[in-house]
Amino acid sequence: MAQLSNIRNFAILAHIDHGKSTLADRLLELTGTIEKRKMQDQVLDSMELERERGITIKMTPVRMLWRVQNKNVNIKNENDILKIKNTDSPQANSEILNFDFYTLNLIDTPGHIDFSYEVSRALKAVEGAILLVDATQGVQAQTISVLQTALEAGLAVIPAVNKVDSPLARTAEIKQEVAKLLKCPEAEVLEVSGRTGQGVTALLEAIINRVPPPREAIPESDSFRALVFDFQYSNHTGVIVYLRVFEGSIGRGEKLLFKITNRQFTPIEVGVFSPAPKATDSLSAGEIGYIVTGIKEPGIASVGDTITLARKPLPALPGYESPRPVVWASVYPENAPARHRQAQALAGGDDFNLLRQALGRLRLSDSSFVHEEESSGLLGRGFRCGFLGVLHLEIITERLRREFNLKLVVTTPSITYEVVDKLGSRQVVYSPTLFPEYGDILKVFEPWVSVKIISPSEHLGAIMQILFKHEAVVGESESFGDNRAAVSLEMPLRELMRHFFDELKSVSSGFASLSYKIGGLREADVVKLDLLVADEVVPAFSRVVSRKRVEEEAEAAVEKLYELLPRQMFVAKIQGKALGRILSSRTLSALRKDVTGYLYGGDITRKMKLLEKQKKGKKKMKERGRGRVNIPQEVFLKMMRSE
Repeated sequence: MAQLSNIRNFAILAHIDHGKSTLADRLLELTGTIEKRKMQDQVLDSMELERERGITIKMTPVRMLWRVQNKNVNIKNENDILKIKNTDSPQANSEILNFDFYTLNLIDTPGHIDFSYEVSRALKAVEGAILLVDATQGVQAQTISVLQTALEAGLAVIPAVNKVDSPLARTAEIKQEVAKLLKCPEAEVLEVSGRTGQGVTALLEAIINRVPPPREAIPESDSFRALVFDFQYSNHTGVIVYLRVFEGSIGRGEKLLFKITNRQFTPIEVGVFSPAPKATDSLSAGEIGYIVTGIKEPGIASVGDTITLARKPLPALPGYESPRPVVWASVYPENAPARHRQAQALAGGDDFNLLRQALGRLRLSDSSFVHEEESSGLLGRGFRCGFLGVLHLEIITERLRREFNLKLVVTTPSITYEVVDKLGSRQVVYSPTLFPEYGDILKVFEPWVSVKIISPSEHLGAIMQILFKHEAVVGESESFGDNRAAVSLEMPLRELMRHFFDELKSVSSGFASLSYKIGGLREADVVKLDLLVADEVVPAFSRVVSRKRVEEEAEAAVEKLYELLPRQMFVAKIQGKALGRILSSRTLSALRKDVTGYLYGGDITRKMKLLEKQKKGKKKMKERGRGRVNIPQEVFLKMMRSE
């Protein structure tokens, strides 16, 4: 059990690609948490997707041990302490008592704006934060956003400039930027290199000196109270909750209580992360660890809940605000349509139920997305899902495919609208397929966002052009550091989600960054665009677009689908429909078997008869309903993404 005064809880905050995970690797290596021979890049990014994309998706807690430097005793980790304690040397034991050992609880957080809810949860469990800024890129929009969140939480912030060993580093200039941002002396801004380990020892000392010990922690208490900031699910042991202890201590065998659901349970195991789960005898006030609950029912554990003793329950701690979905999309199993249900039942499989279970399990590891059941005449039964952004949507659907081996149909991402019909009734529309018909709509309201963009000044002209294209209202701009500018603006959320981030990176050669906050509702001039394949509306391709751009969008969508869709056994039309009429159309020619290939010589009428017979057969197949267009899963994926 660590002394409360020797515990430091902190997080690393940074913009994406600023070297946060690499710095965490060096901290683990220097503190001896992981032996050097077992080190690998991105140790705390355990998911395959995180390693592939080079980004952090899930926050990860880890416990490290650090001591004040002393040349006489070679102690690097807990194993060294145990070895000395097991010796009979009184001198060795007295040397241990003469030095302070600090328990450092780090929570590594994501850097992408779509995962800001993960960051906000982590900050409630710590007292300090390292604000990491890339020496080659400088302060970014997301840097300012996460800094504001940390300051609002009352955390001690340690500024550090990373990648100072890079030949492109502008260390002195970036230190001035960071000092100006935090209104602190430049001497307080540390210089580190996550790659080489330069300055990491000084950073550890700064954590001990600048981050306060756990506040509001009550070690001497006959009760127990802890905040759940994350959890995961194991098929063998059930729900495993990640928690920060605020009062008392707990071990195995003591009955605990979830305050929200009023469900009692007895811990199977308590422990800490080193970085793999490591069982301990107890968890005490100020510490961060986990409890294996043994509960396998969904809906019992929730982020922001309070765990307390069943025999002496305490009031709940302040939890978290529920995440507000930004993007909506419907997810269906690929074989969900009605025409497959009979064959599905005969085969003994039900992909809808598998999808339901997969979403429930996935939500245990990512509570920031929501889902509820819905049905479509063409696509069958599925789920309407809300996400924090387009990247969040891509990550969740990719995890469903990889971790649960599901084949999915995902509709085009959309946002929530408020629609007033001509009778005066107002309804919330979260899916383009539920949008009222063109002639029934009186007014439509959509959410707007407040955006901040930071970019080199030479790219401002190109950025202003895409801002005009995406209906933005530009506000103040100010100079930010050497040859950089910060622009504040407002724009429809619909336009922000219409590949705005990709275009911004493209026109700025990757140097611009943005952060945004959801604002209020404003009246919108939008219409629903449907795509028809063989005269049948495909709900997955429906979208809501600006009225002034609807013809352009219809032509682009039809052309893209025409290029992606494989040819069928019959002629199929691809059409874009909006404003009550067809705006764009392409015809997909049919595959045709060479029924005349075996003929040689003779009258041409023999060939014509065979071709006419084939034509009638294709027409009959289409009329009898066997001529449905088969749209492969890859087409849905490519239609969702910008190419």
